[in-house]
Order: sequence, then C-alpha cells, then structure tokens
Amino acid sequence: MVRKESRQEIRVKKHMRIRNRFSGTAERPRLAVFRSNNHMYAQIIDDVAGHTLAAASTLEKEIKAELEKTNNVDAAAYLGTVIAKRAIEKGIKEVVFDRGGFIYQGKVAALAEAAREAGLEF
Repeated sequence: MVRKESRQEIRVKKHMRIRNRFSGTAERPRLAVFRSNNHMYAQIIDDVAGHTLAAASTLEKEIKAELEKTNNVDAAAYLGTVIAKRAIEKGIKEVVFDRGGFIYQGKVAALAEAAREAGLEF
C-alpha cells in the first residue's frame, strides 16, 4: 500500500534541501522563519558560532498587543518590521533569507517584504 507523506514531512525535507545550499555567518547571518497555525517566529542566526543574534515572535507581549490576530498577513508584516529593527540595532544589515520549507507567498512573503522595507538586505 502506498503511504502519502504528511505536509509536515514534506516541508521538513524541503527545509533540509534549502539549508544544504546556504548557512548563516557572522558577516551575513540567516533570517529563519517558522509559522505555525497560530503564531509566527523569526530568528537571525549565526550558524558558524551556533548563536541566535536576534529573535521575534507573535507570542511576545509587546508584539501581541499591537496585533488583532497573530496568524494573518498583517501580523507577519509587523513581525518583519520588528525583526528588521532588532537586527539593525545590533548592526546587522545583510542576511540570508531562510523560508523554512514554506512556500514564498502569503505570510512568509509579507514578512520578507516588510523586513526589506525596514532596512534589511537580502
């Protein structure tokens, strides 16, 4: 009998293929995005040192207070501006975008575009 892979398994495989192509360095860290059904998370990671340099998510009180919902395109765009501001405060201007195996549309695209408009380059 044929077993169909779950969406989660497919996404993880895509993510691993993407991660094999690039890695975050101190000069150009990786902007990793994860979205669940209820929240979105963004981290700026230096893979060489294994450190998270900046992070933001819709779970944080300050961010959650500004949003009507935590799982829509508007929330993703706001999260993109927040993570970009936090990165620029730490002196990070260029990043590599890691969409985490998710399709580049909707929430993921909104986060990326907002981060670009706020000053990050990728």
